[in-house]
Amino acid sequence: MTTAKASAADTDACRIDKWLWAARLFKTRHLAVEAIDGGKVEIDGQRAKPAKAVRPGMHIRVRKESLTWDLTVLALSKQRRPAAEAALLYAEDEASRLRRAEQIREQRETGIYPDGPARPSKRDRRLIHQFTGKGGV
Repeated sequence: MTTAKASAADTDACRIDKWLWAARLFKTRHLAVEAIDGGKVEIDGQRAKPAKAVRPGMHIRVRKESLTWDLTVLALSKQRRPAAEAALLYAEDEASRLRRAEQIREQRETGIYPDGPARPSKRDRRLIHQFTGKGGV
């Protein structure tokens, strides 16, 4: 009977690092653990640890690069599934979604992206080659 009780408890909760990976917020569990250890993930307003159990109804805040997600856990999954199924694991607050969309819009307008500046245009490349003496222009 103890094993039945333990398996019921396992389906009721999931490690936060596994859940973040299964919800496709991070590409690997290792990246999820690094974010958690770096203080980028909060559960119900408190800093999380990788083995913290997450249950439906909990509120999670994830900061990744310059963006922030405020999520409510709807379901659990220990396996990484397709993106359409992963999106069913959580609900994002409307204010969070609008704030993130505004941040992305500002980044596009300024040409500054989280992974560095935008690529130079064809004209920019010609000017760079002309300035550095590379190329036949």
